[in-house]
Amino acid sequence: MNTIDTFNRDGAELHGHSSVRRSFVDRLALVFRSIARQLGRMLERRRGRLALLEMTDEQLKDIGISRCDAHREGIRPFWD
Repeated sequence: MNTIDTFNRDGAELHGHSSVRRSFVDRLALVFRSIARQLGRMLERRRGRLALLEMTDEQLKDIGISRCDAHREGIRPFWD
């Protein structure tokens, strides 16, 4: 390790820059994980809605949903 590396590390830690940067990165990672989870939930809902459209009348009757209700639910956008 040379003198400049030592000075930069010591100076950054002295002024709190490394903890601020780490905190920012942690918050940014949290935001990205949250967005990924939300997107995953939306896509899962969409897959479920598409499955309703593929069910037969007998299958829909078994779960208590009419063909009209299944169609109405199946055409909803994934973000809804």
